Amino acid sequence: MLKNLTIFKSTAFVFLFSLLICVRAFSQVPVEVNDNVSQQIFSFNQIEVLKDPGGKLSFDQISSKAYHNRFKPSKTSTPQATSFNTTYWFRIRIKHNSKAEKYFLLEFFDQTIDHITAYIPQDNGTYKTKIFGDRYKFSQRVLRHKNFELLIDNENDLVQTYYFKIKSSQVADAIIVLRSAEWFIAYALNEYFFFGIFYGMILVFSFYNLIMFIAIRQKQYLYYVLYNLSVGLFEMSNDGIAYQYLWPNAPGWNQIAYAFALCAASIFALLFTRALLYVKAKAPRLNQIILWIIGLRIAFFLYSLLFNQNLFSYKFIEFIPLSAAFFTGIYIYSKGYLPARFFVLGYGFLFLGFTMKLLIMLHFDWLNFGVISYYSLSFCFVLEMVFLSFAIGDKVSILKKKKDKAQRQIIKQMAVNAKLKDSLNLELERQVEARTKEVFHKSLIIEAKNSELQQANDLLLQQAEEITRMNILLEQDNQELQTNVEKVTRDRVMSADVDFEEFSRIYPDKESCNLFLAELKWKNGYTCRKCKNTHFYAGHIPYSRRCSKCGYEESVTTYTIFHNTRIPINKAFYMVFLIFSSKGKISSHKLSELLNIRQSTCWTYGTRIKTVMEERKSKLKKTNKNGWSELVLD
Repeated sequence: MLKNLTIFKSTAFVFLFSLLICVRAFSQVPVEVNDNVSQQIFSFNQIEVLKDPGGKLSFDQISSKAYHNRFKPSKTSTPQATSFNTTYWFRIRIKHNSKAEKYFLLEFFDQTIDHITAYIPQDNGTYKTKIFGDRYKFSQRVLRHKNFELLIDNENDLVQTYYFKIKSSQVADAIIVLRSAEWFIAYALNEYFFFGIFYGMILVFSFYNLIMFIAIRQKQYLYYVLYNLSVGLFEMSNDGIAYQYLWPNAPGWNQIAYAFALCAASIFALLFTRALLYVKAKAPRLNQIILWIIGLRIAFFLYSLLFNQNLFSYKFIEFIPLSAAFFTGIYIYSKGYLPARFFVLGYGFLFLGFTMKLLIMLHFDWLNFGVISYYSLSFCFVLEMVFLSFAIGDKVSILKKKKDKAQRQIIKQMAVNAKLKDSLNLELERQVEARTKEVFHKSLIIEAKNSELQQANDLLLQQAEEITRMNILLEQDNQELQTNVEKVTRDRVMSADVDFEEFSRIYPDKESCNLFLAELKWKNGYTCRKCKNTHFYAGHIPYSRRCSKCGYEESVTTYTIFHNTRIPINKAFYMVFLIFSSKGKISSHKLSELLNIRQSTCWTYGTRIKTVMEERKSKLKKTNKNGWSELVLD
C-alpha cells in the first residue's frame, strides 16, 4: 500500500511538472529588463494579437478576463496588421527591474503605422494612454526620431502587461523592440550616418549625371537622374526621413507620398532602359511592351489616387516593370550589346533584393535575420546605382572607341584620297597640255571658218531684213483679210440662214455669249438698279457687276431673255436668231432638230421668244439686220 502511494505521488509530481511546462510553453512569455541585454525584439509567443474588424472593442473590454484568452500568440517572428484600416490589438508583458541602472524604452520599428494608441500600466493598477503615429505632426513626438519611441517607467519589479491598438491604411509590421537608451542613441546615430551616406550617394550620382545630360543632351542621363531621385524619395518616405525633414507638418501628404515616388521610379526606370539599350531599334516588340506597361502603371496610379488609395499598399506590382526591365537587359545583352552586361548585373541585385522583401512579406521568416535583411532593398539599390553608372560609362566608352575607330578610318581614307587626288591631278595636267595643243591647231582652222561664216552671216542678215519687210506687209494683208472675213461672216449670220456650226464660229461658247450680253446691256454705261449708282466693281460671277455703293451684284443674264433658262446659252442665242430670222414661223420640231434639244423645251422657250417679238413688233420694224439683239433685253 505504501509502495503504491509512493508511485502515485511520483506520477502526480511528473504530471504536474509536465503541465507546468506546457502552461509555461503556451502562455505569454514576459521580456525582462536587464542591463546586460541592450535590445530585445518581441516575437512569436512574446507578443499576442487580437483582431478587431469592426473597431468597436474598448480597452476595458479587451483587458477584461472575458477577452484574456482571445489574444493569440504571434505565429511569425514579425506580426503584421494585414487588413487595411482594420483595428488590431497587440499585447506584450515586461518584467520590470528597479535595480537596472540604464533607462529603457519601447520602439516601433515600422514608422509607416498610421495610428497607435499605447496603454501603459501604472503602479496603482491603472493605465495611461499615449497616442502617436504618422497621421500626427512630427513635432508631437517625444523623441525627434523617425521611429515611434515610448519611454517606460522601470521603478518597480512587477510583470506588467502593455496594450497597443494599431490601425493603418497599409500593411503594418508590429515590430516592437525593448532597448536601452544608450543602445538607442548609438543605433540611431549609426543609422542616420548610413542614411546620410546612402542619400548622399544618390545625390552625387544624380548631380553627376545631370551635368552629363547638360553637356551631352542625351535623354538616358536625364531619365537616370529622375529615376535616382524617385528611388531616393521612395526610400526617404519608407524610412520616415522624408516625414522628419521634408514635410513634418503634412501628415496627409505623408500617407501617399511614397506612392508618387514609387510610380515615378518605375516609369523612369523603364524610360531609362529604353534609352540606354536602344530598345526601340534593337527590340521593337519589347519596346511596345514597355510602353504598354508604362501606360498601365500610370492608369493604375491614377485609379488608386482617385478611387481607392488602399491599392497603393500593393507594392508588389512593381515586380512587373522591374521584371520587364530585367528581361529587356538580358535580351539585349544576348544580342551582343555589351553595355547591357552591367545593366543586367545591377538589375540582378535589385531583383534579388525585391524578391527577398517579397518573400519576407509572405512570412518566409528564415530570411528575416536582422538589419541586413530589413535594409536589403536599400543595399541592392546602392549596388544597382553603381552598376547602372558602370553601364552608362561602358556605353560612353564603347561609343568613344567606335568614334576613335571611325576617325582613324576617316584619316586613313583621307590619305588614300589625297594620294588618288595627286595622281589624278598629274594625269589631268598631261591631258590638258595635250588638249591645249590640239585646241590651238583647231582654233586656227576655226578662225578661218569664222571669217567665211561672217561673210555668209552678213548676206543672210540682208536677206532676213528683206524677209522681215515682206512679212510685215503680209501681216497687214492678213489682218485686213481676217477683218473682212469676220465682217462678211457676221453680216451673213445677221442677214441669212446659217446652220448652228457656222453660227457657233461667232458665238462658240458661254464666255463669248456673256461678253456680247455685257457689251449689249451696258453699252450706254452702268447704272445700279437699286440705288442708281454709276460706279461698280467686277462681281464674283464672270462679266457680272457689283455696285460700289450698296453692293448689289447683277449678273450678265439678269434682265435678259436668257435669265433662268436651262438651255446652253449659245444654243439659246441661235434659237433667238432663228425665230427672229423666220419672223416666228419656224416650228418647235424644226428647232429641236437643228439644236438637238427636246421639242417640248424648244416649244416652251420659243413661245417665250415669240411673245417678246409680238410685244416689240413696232420697234423691230425699225431695226436693221442686227434687230434680233433687240429681243435680248427685257
